[in-house]
Amino acid sequence: MTKPQIWVSIFLAVFIILFFLGRITKKEETSRDLSSETYNEMTEESSTELSAEQLLNNFGCLNCHGSNLTGTQMAPALNNLSEHWGKESLLSYLRNPGNYLNEDRFKEYRKKYPSQIMPSFGEKNIKELGKIVDYLLAH
Repeated sequence: MTKPQIWVSIFLAVFIILFFLGRITKKEETSRDLSSETYNEMTEESSTELSAEQLLNNFGCLNCHGSNLTGTQMAPALNNLSEHWGKESLLSYLRNPGNYLNEDRFKEYRKKYPSQIMPSFGEKNIKELGKIVDYLLAH
């Protein structure tokens, strides 16, 4: 065997050993077999248990918009939203705020809060988002 072949063989052997050690020492992941019916019941229960205020906290809204939603240096106030939004449009915005970046109001926000980006909540439970939207529009 030539020297390059020896080095390749050593590298391959080390790789295989490390691969199997990783598989052996890997923690077992607990997996639950949930039927879709059970999963739907669980998500419905969790969304009915949490209030809109709790959901706002869990989603991290209060971190940027302030504990009273009166705005901070990181994000604008969330009062009087019903002047600019309806339920469906606000829900759509929360699910994908990137679609609204070209509107004049958001251009102003980008100037005022240049280093902040509104996160997308498209992966969140729609019922929970609906609770938040209802709360914000009434706030």
